[in-house]
This record gives sequence, C-alpha cells and structure tokens, in this order.
Amino acid sequence: MSPLRRVGSRGRGFTLIEVLVALAIVAIGMAAVLGTLTSSASTVMYMRDKTLANWVALNHIAEQRLQTQMPQLGNTDGEVEFAGQKWRWRQETVNTAVKGMIRMDVMVRPADIKADDDKSWYVTLSGIMGDAVAQPRGDMPLWGTGNMNPGPGGTNPNGTNPNGTNPNGTNPGGTNPGGTNPGGTNPGGTNPGGQPPRRGQ
Repeated sequence: MSPLRRVGSRGRGFTLIEVLVALAIVAIGMAAVLGTLTSSASTVMYMRDKTLANWVALNHIAEQRLQTQMPQLGNTDGEVEFAGQKWRWRQETVNTAVKGMIRMDVMVRPADIKADDDKSWYVTLSGIMGDAVAQPRGDMPLWGTGNMNPGPGGTNPNGTNPNGTNPNGTNPGGTNPGGTNPGGTNPGGTNPGGQPPRRGQ
C-alpha cells in the first residue's frame, strides 16, 4: 500500500448522515433545556402573581374591617391597582352562625385574565367581620352601629366594675379584710399566751 493511500484512510471525516444525526441529537437536547427553562420561568411568574394577589386580598379585607358599616350581603366586585398591575377582585358576603358576624370571601386574579367569575382566581381568602362577641369594653368603637365614638365608659365607665369585680378586688381586704382572721387563726396565735389555762386556776 502506498503512503498516500495510508494517509487518506487515516484522515477520513464524518459522513453527511453522521453530521445530521449529531445535529438532531443536539437540537432535541436544546429543545428540552429550553422547555424546562420556560416552564420554570412561568412557574416563577405565577408564584409572584399569586403572592401579590394574596396581598391584594388581605388589603381588601383590612379595608372592609376599617369601614364604619358592615358590607351588604351578596356579591361585589371591582378592580384595584397594586405593584404596578391591575387586579380584579370579587367579594362574597354571607351570614355566619353567630348573630351580628359575617364572613367575607375575597377572590383575586390579574385583571388581564379573561375568565368566568367562578374560575381562574389566583387566591381566595376569608375574613370575619361584625360586632364584638363579648360585651363592649368602652375603649373601642361600636362596630356595625355607625357610632365611631365609644360611650362614656362602655358597660361601665371603668370597665365591668370601676376597680374589678369589686371596687377593691374580690373583697376590699381579700377573703377577709385582715386575711382568714385579722390576727391569724386567733388574733394572738393558737392562744395569746401559749398553752390553754388549766381548770381551777
């Protein structure tokens, strides 16, 4: 065999079929990588919008609680701008088992999403609003009555009782003004002088 033929056989390159197969493998791998990156980016964007929608719902519930009047029962909706984006909210207000208390279900999603009112909401949060369950303390507004000025002292000007259950506690001096007995079991102890006196003395 001549030296030229030996050199030619050693310098043999890839065929066209081999190149095409290699390019196809690279293209499939790049497509899988790009698909994964796109999915990750979409997930990150969705989680960001979901977090912002959660804040919008919390803000809306807080604003409703700051109103002097409780919202009407039924459904209301609207739009609000938050974090440079418009959001659509929907509020469903229903009664609860407790008289004077209502439940607000607030749903939020981006305003540019066109969907049914029963679908595509990013978050749904619930809040309770109404008059106090316990007796008014006197230092808070009377929610639900429209009166933002507390009364002279609520149920009592200084609380349930000016100084507690009793003006000076359960008893002005405790269970007994001087304890179980002002001087103990006996004012001077078991016996003021120690042993009890003997009979006949």
